Amino acid sequence: MHRISNIGSLLKKNYRLYSFELLVELQNKGFSDLRPSFLELLTFICDTQGPSIKEVGNACGLKKQTMTSHLNELEKRNYIFRKVNPLDKREQNIFLTEYGKSFKLSLTEAISKLEENYVKELGDFEINRIEEVLKNLFREFSKKKELNVEESHRPAPKFMDKFESFKSEVSSISIS
Repeated sequence: MHRISNIGSLLKKNYRLYSFELLVELQNKGFSDLRPSFLELLTFICDTQGPSIKEVGNACGLKKQTMTSHLNELEKRNYIFRKVNPLDKREQNIFLTEYGKSFKLSLTEAISKLEENYVKELGDFEINRIEEVLKNLFREFSKKKELNVEESHRPAPKFMDKFESFKSEVSSISIS
């Protein structure tokens, strides 16, 4: 009866399980000061050379206050540092510290290990199929015209900007 709700719940549970497994792997490599909420942020920062704060927020779908709090905490923990963009003094870019670079190596190893385990359990074909189905699901449900929200009840423009940016991030993911 509530299939979409059930799918959403299963996705959230699977993401939490994956995050927990990833945190355990990282803790085994000496990175015991992380919370699950930092993982998506750090993964994006590790995959992107000197992203702006706005790029990280858009890619992760986080509010400005949450972003600021997480970045402050990651800076205190010596994973990242911020630097004013020389081309636009109003913008700051985020870079990995030396400690952050060693974290990146451990993160890559941990993700590879988890992926290997998932492929061993489910098979390469099934992993690719799940990824394609989830991308299609997101693409279809994220179309504005299918949101079925009356004009007077549309989400605020800032939300829609973040939503559009998030959609473009997801659509750029390639299946290897």
